[in-house]
Amino acid sequence: MKYSLILTLLSTILLVQCSRKTTPPPVTMVPADASWRANAPVPAAAREIELGEYQHFTMENGLTVIVVENSKLPRVAYQITLKNDPILEGGKAGYTTFAGTLLGSGTTKRSKSELDEAIDFIGASITPSSQGIFASSLTKHQDELLNIMTEMLYHPSFPAEEFEKIKKQTLSALAAVPTNPEAIASNVTRALNYGKNHPYGEFETPKTINNIELEDCKQYYETYFKPNNAYLIIVGDISLPEAKQKAETYFSSWEKKEIPPIQYSTPSPLQDRRVSFAHRDGAVQSVIRITYPIELEPGSEDVIKASITNAILGGGVFLGRLMQNLREDKGYTYGARSSLSSDPLVGNFSATASVRNEVTDSAIVEFIHEMDRMINEPVSSDDLQLAKNSLAGSFARSLESPQTLANFALNTLKYNLPDDYYSTYLQRLEKISVTDVQNAAKKYIRPDRAHIVVVGNKDETADKLISFDDRGVIDFYDAFANPIVYEEYEVQGDIQPIDIISNYLDKIGGKEFLMNVKTMKRTSTLAFMGQNATMTTRQKSPGMYAMSLEMQGMTIQNERFNKDVGSSSMMGSAQKFTEGDQFEALKRASLIIPQLYYQPESLALKGIEKIGNEKMYRIAITLENGKVAEEFYSMESGLLMRTIETQDGMDGNSITLISDMEDYREAGGILIPFKMVLSGASPQPISLTTTDVEVNHEIPDNVFLIE
Repeated sequence: MKYSLILTLLSTILLVQCSRKTTPPPVTMVPADASWRANAPVPAAAREIELGEYQHFTMENGLTVIVVENSKLPRVAYQITLKNDPILEGGKAGYTTFAGTLLGSGTTKRSKSELDEAIDFIGASITPSSQGIFASSLTKHQDELLNIMTEMLYHPSFPAEEFEKIKKQTLSALAAVPTNPEAIASNVTRALNYGKNHPYGEFETPKTINNIELEDCKQYYETYFKPNNAYLIIVGDISLPEAKQKAETYFSSWEKKEIPPIQYSTPSPLQDRRVSFAHRDGAVQSVIRITYPIELEPGSEDVIKASITNAILGGGVFLGRLMQNLREDKGYTYGARSSLSSDPLVGNFSATASVRNEVTDSAIVEFIHEMDRMINEPVSSDDLQLAKNSLAGSFARSLESPQTLANFALNTLKYNLPDDYYSTYLQRLEKISVTDVQNAAKKYIRPDRAHIVVVGNKDETADKLISFDDRGVIDFYDAFANPIVYEEYEVQGDIQPIDIISNYLDKIGGKEFLMNVKTMKRTSTLAFMGQNATMTTRQKSPGMYAMSLEMQGMTIQNERFNKDVGSSSMMGSAQKFTEGDQFEALKRASLIIPQLYYQPESLALKGIEKIGNEKMYRIAITLENGKVAEEFYSMESGLLMRTIETQDGMDGNSITLISDMEDYREAGGILIPFKMVLSGASPQPISLTTTDVEVNHEIPDNVFLIE
């Protein structure tokens, strides 16, 4: 039994014991017939929840104020939330997010650093966004909090230098999207479910970010940040009269303005089932999403029925059917779940999992099987009760936060819900029947009219998925949901992979010269997420290698290889290797020009692929440990432009490492790429720029010494 579970059990026992009377209860004789023990007690009827009071009023400028009193802690929170539906940003997707961030980047009175200092001084928190501002502090500091908050709200300066910084950071983050399968799946799913002409279907791309101008952010703020387009939610240690006084003092001067109407068409549901695929180089897993839009508005009588249906299929309950099937029974994945959400514009259904390449098609079969079961078979009373208990428990836990009551009040006003919508939630939940669940499944579970989105290795999985598409074809997309047509390129003549390698060796210096290269020292700068480091590598033939990585004057990693033993140390923790994948990786790193040692039988020409605008030979190399790496050689220049290798990660999962080579220059008689971009090992790409290369300079053997 887990330690946390033991603590929970003990706490429950203590709570029960403390609630008992000190006098012993009367003794009750147990009848000889104890058959009553075989049946669990019948649950009591669900009761109406006492949620507590909240108040609301509207100011003369149109600002709707919601007040939730909670004096348990001497804290108070103020939140401005815009009323308008999301807007269509088009070719400048991302500018509303920029505008929200810039609200906290400086005012006409104070710089960003001065604002941050003032917020920290009172121990407060202020978070601006495209949809408003959230601010909280101790009650005694609320006037200073409101001064800062309204200064941001009324007098943002939109500094150009902060705008450029945000743009640069965003572009850096987007550079990682092509190597992030979840991000790719999200982009493709949104584009397919809603269309790129709907706010839910558009997303940031390098192109849209580069299109954004500072004036776009200012215009968004000027158009939508108005009191008649906003709610002010006040939660915490404050009375209604005091809340009215604060609202009047700090928000009555906010001038209202007519808000332009927002219009766009509702996405149409699919009438058939389609497969859409996004290729990711070297992927050993497939991300699967079975998804489609639905019409399910908040407050609809179907919302609770649909929630229970989804909970049984694959919601938050570990015993959900998808989890039990794909993880517990088949062992295809660590987790398989589903979601079914309501939304005033358009909701959606999604069932998702990450599975091994070889079981991608089998996993989709099981997804569809479980979805069909929900439609065609009544659920058991036990499954129904388990789902009800889970939803009731989540609802009860949410009531521990006063912010929950504020959200309930906001939803009640925003979606015109009945006043008792939340207080009678448990009663309505308990009334849901087996028939209600099956009817909801028939209405909202649509395995025959869904997008099956897969992100993975095209060569290993795509062809196996054609049978799931009603049209008998697969649509391919890139990382930003742009359609792709893969061209088939035939290898001309009887070219062998060893010929491509030989041509590469000729291009970079010639085999005879390269065989006489005995040492190489390379110094490079490494840039990652705004941080810089220096990496120095030394290689000496035969079979010696040393690497050190330094940041801010401190060595954070060392690697060594000396013919038959390797070592790696990070922040003082060292390991030695005489075998295994890490040993093989260090051994390979000791080779100054590894292509000199390739054997024809270890190479396979996989075809020709186009990367960017350049056609490349794709060669698979079987390494000594049996794993396969891939190298891509330009058909035009003959140079190595990309490598792909799969390694075991620290958590036991495989990691696909992609290295792109650029900026070839001559150094010591060898043509060397002076820039490499490494993807897959971190959330953002790592840029490695060579600053110095020494060839055939003396390197003492003690540099490679392993203690």
